[in-house]
Amino acid sequence: QVHLGESGGGLVQRGGSLKLSCVVSGGAFADYAMAWFRQAPGKEREREFVASINFSGNGKHYGDAVKGRFTISVDKAENTVYLQMNSLKPEDTAVYYCHAEHQVITMTEFWGRGTQVTVSS
Repeated sequence: QVHLGESGGGLVQRGGSLKLSCVVSGGAFADYAMAWFRQAPGKEREREFVASINFSGNGKHYGDAVKGRFTISVDKAENTVYLQMNSLKPEDTAVYYCHAEHQVITMTEFWGRGTQVTVSS
């Protein structure tokens, strides 16, 4: 069973920065494509795509709302995926979830429990 442990959330002012971490355990890190999603207050049925990256670190994709402000990266030695968030806005306030999708075995995915990010105005 793959376990995803997020950390790094918190309260920050508009324009500030935070760096989220997601440590992957219980599985082969190289087998998974990693991503971050977020769920804003009042949108309990909707998780918004934030960013994704493959194991090699070459294939990166971002949601339109965060392009140019957020950066996703991986540390293969530490089995960790990061999300550097800069120029934060109040609308970035959400619970951020780490997601792992197996690259070969279909319909095999895992979610972390989430970390809260709150951006004050």
